[in-house]
Amino acid sequence: MATPANSADEGARPTLAQVAARAGVSASTASLAFSGAGPVAEETKQRVLAAARELDYGGPDPRARSLRTGRSGIIAVVMEDRIRDAFRDPMVVTMLDGIADEIGAAGYSLLLLTDSLERQQGGLRDAPMDAALLLGCSTDLDPAVAVLSRRQVPLIGVEAQAREGMHLVDVENRAGMRAGAQHLHDLGHRRVGILTLPMDRPHTRGALTADWETSSVAYTGRERLAGVRDVFPDAPAVVAAGSLPEEGALAARSLLDAHPDLTAIVGQSDLIALGAIQAAEERGMTVPRDLSVLGFDGARIDGLTDRRLTTIVQPSVEKGRTAARMALAALAGEPVTSVVFPVELRLGDTTAAPRA
Repeated sequence: MATPANSADEGARPTLAQVAARAGVSASTASLAFSGAGPVAEETKQRVLAAARELDYGGPDPRARSLRTGRSGIIAVVMEDRIRDAFRDPMVVTMLDGIADEIGAAGYSLLLLTDSLERQQGGLRDAPMDAALLLGCSTDLDPAVAVLSRRQVPLIGVEAQAREGMHLVDVENRAGMRAGAQHLHDLGHRRVGILTLPMDRPHTRGALTADWETSSVAYTGRERLAGVRDVFPDAPAVVAAGSLPEEGALAARSLLDAHPDLTAIVGQSDLIALGAIQAAEERGMTVPRDLSVLGFDGARIDGLTDRRLTTIVQPSVEKGRTAARMALAALAGEPVTSVVFPVELRLGDTTAAPRA
């Protein structure tokens, strides 16, 4: 027996034509009611939406839209860290909030990808996307850039080394860290150590040697390191395996073992700096009386500490918003200009003059 035109086949996906028939409008009017792309009377729109609810119709098939427009409606965010670790970093979460707000308002969906390229298929090589945002603090974006460039999708790098064909959203990493180091110098500190973000793709831990520093392509880590070295050129550094408190604590223990006379530690992220505070307190040291600690990010860190960290504040949400707007502009064929955000030193209760 034939199925009535105004009902869906049992178990089959209902169609827009069936919704239009039930609402008593044309298929084109029903499409406009869903997309909001044209003038549809409010009463008609509500009738179409009511018919859709009755038929359990969730909206136009995205595969059909992709075939029709040549676009997937997806913007990818590519990060180096595992998703589990990335979501422990409040800076990543707030930046993703900014990205999601902008692309969601424009009708796009967000796809999170890691930049693992071990597989010959899947992931960056063939995941559906119209543009890609490559999140910074990465140790090496070149492999991901090479793959995505071959796909000819617009690329926006967030805190990344300048590369041909990629627009950038950056912050004043070197200048900001220089300001923080100068603050320690003005307080009277001369024996200062550094805990860095990962400096290679395997996220190797250990003391940063001159050869390692020279060969590293970790853009953010090198920029922040250079800012401290502008003030303390001989400051020893230990590399953490990630922007996590436990990694900061491991690196700080190693640094303090090798240099017990340090009076201050600079962490290249707030989470690493929190780990340094933990390591100092384990040794019976008081922060900042025995050891001053400086961070970078200005993140809101709920539940991890009641300290007000002295840190360099960057606009993480606006970084995400700006990167998303740049991707949308590129997709619309509009001119795109790279952006560098200023940062500022925010004083807290973790730095003070060294003890005599």
